[in-house]
Amino acid sequence: MVAVSLFTFMSTLDASIVNIALPVMSKDMKIPMNQAEWVVSIYLIVICALLLLFGKLGDNHGKIRIFQIGAFLFTLGSLLCGFNFGLVPLLAARALQAVGAAMTMATNNGIITEIFPMNERGRALGTIGSFVALGAIAGPGLGGIILAHLDWAYIFWINVPIGIIGIILGARILPKDVTFSKAKIDRAGAATFAVTMVTLFTGVFLGQEIGFSQWSILTLFAIAIISFIAFIYLELHVEVPVLSLHLFKNLGFSINIFCALLIFITNFFFNVVSPFYLENARNMPANYAGYALMIMPLVQGIVAPIIGAWSDKIGRHLLTFSGLILISVSQIGYMITTLQTPLWLFMFFIGLVGLGNGVFMAPNNTLIMSSVSTKDLGVAGSINALARELGMVIGISTATSVLFAAMSHTAGHKVTTYIPAHPEYFISGMHVAFLVSLCICLFATVVSGFNFINHRK
Repeated sequence: MVAVSLFTFMSTLDASIVNIALPVMSKDMKIPMNQAEWVVSIYLIVICALLLLFGKLGDNHGKIRIFQIGAFLFTLGSLLCGFNFGLVPLLAARALQAVGAAMTMATNNGIITEIFPMNERGRALGTIGSFVALGAIAGPGLGGIILAHLDWAYIFWINVPIGIIGIILGARILPKDVTFSKAKIDRAGAATFAVTMVTLFTGVFLGQEIGFSQWSILTLFAIAIISFIAFIYLELHVEVPVLSLHLFKNLGFSINIFCALLIFITNFFFNVVSPFYLENARNMPANYAGYALMIMPLVQGIVAPIIGAWSDKIGRHLLTFSGLILISVSQIGYMITTLQTPLWLFMFFIGLVGLGNGVFMAPNNTLIMSSVSTKDLGVAGSINALARELGMVIGISTATSVLFAAMSHTAGHKVTTYIPAHPEYFISGMHVAFLVSLCICLFATVVSGFNFINHRK
C-alpha cells in the first residue's frame, strides 16, 4: 500500500503543483508565460494519450512490472526536470515523467484490487483514492509553500528521494504478478486514441492562446474527430480492443466513472480560481495562500481512509451521494464569496469540499473497481485514471475560459488576467465560474441520487 500510494500521490500531484510556479519559471528561464504553460500541458496530454495502452500492457505483462518501470521513469524524469537547460529539454524531461506517471496511474487500482481480499478492498481502494485526490488538489498549496522557501527546481526534485524510497519498497515488498493475458495488443486502437488525445488537447490549449477560429486549431479538432471515429470503429471490430467498450454496458461502472469525471472537473474550477482570489483579490502572500489551500487535502486525507473502512459496512452508494451533496454546498459557498467575506468562512468552505471529496472518492473508487472482473482490472483502472486526467484538463480549460469571459463581459472589453485596479471584475467572473461548477456538481449529485435509489430498490 505504501509503495503504490507514494507514486499515486506524486504522479497526480505533478499535474497541478507546477501551475503556481509558472510565473517564477517564466522569469527565470526568460520565456513568455504562454510557453511556460506547456510545462503543465504536455504532462497532461502525454498521460491522457498513454493511459489505456499501459492499462492493457499491465493486463498482458503484469501490472506490478509495468508499475515498477513507471516508477523508475517518473523518478528519472523528475530529476531531469529540475535542471535549467532551457524549455525544450525541460519539456522532454516532463514528457518522460508523464510516461512514468501514466504507467503507475494505469496499474495502481488494479494492483490493489488484485492483492487485497474482498473484506479489505474498500479500505484499500479508499486509501488509494484519497492519495489520488490529495495529489490532484494539494498542488497549489504545497507548491506555494515550496516556492516560499526554495527554488522552483525543488517542485520536481522533491519527488526524487521519495521516488527512490518507493522503488526500493516496491522491489522488496510487492509480490509477483499473478494474472497475465496472452492477447495481442491493439496497436491501431492505441495509436488512434493517442492521436485523438494529442490533437484534441493541443487544440484546446493553443486555442486559448490564439483563438479557436484559427485554421490550425480547426484542423487539429478535425483530426481529433476523425481519429476518434476511427478509434471507436476499430474497438468495435477487433477481437481484443485496447478499450473494452463492453465495460460501459455495466451501468454501475459507467455511472460512477461519469460522476468521478464531473467531480474532478468541479475540483479544478476551485484549483484555478482560488489562488487568484487569495493572492490577488485578498493580497495574501503565496506561502499563506498555500497554507489555506492545504486545508482541503488535509481534511480529505483524514476522512477518506475512515470512510473507506466504513463503506465496507454501511454501503457505498449512500456515501457517494452524501459526499456529492457536501461538495455542492461548498460550491454555493464559493459562489457567494466576496471581498468582504471573512477568511475563516472561506476556509470553512475549503474544508467542506475536502470533507465532501473524502466521503465521495473512496466508496466511488471501490464501486468502480469492484464492478468488473479480474481480467479487466487493468483496463478499468486505466479508464478510472483517464476520467481523472480528463477531468483535470477539462476543468482547467473550462474554468479559465469561463472566468475570463465573465470578467470581459463585466469590464466591457477583453480581459485575460487579473486587473488590480478593478477587483470587482474578478469577483464577478469568480461568481459565474463557481455557478458553472455548481451546475456540474449538481448534475453529478442527481445522477448519483438516482443510482442510490435504484440500488435501494
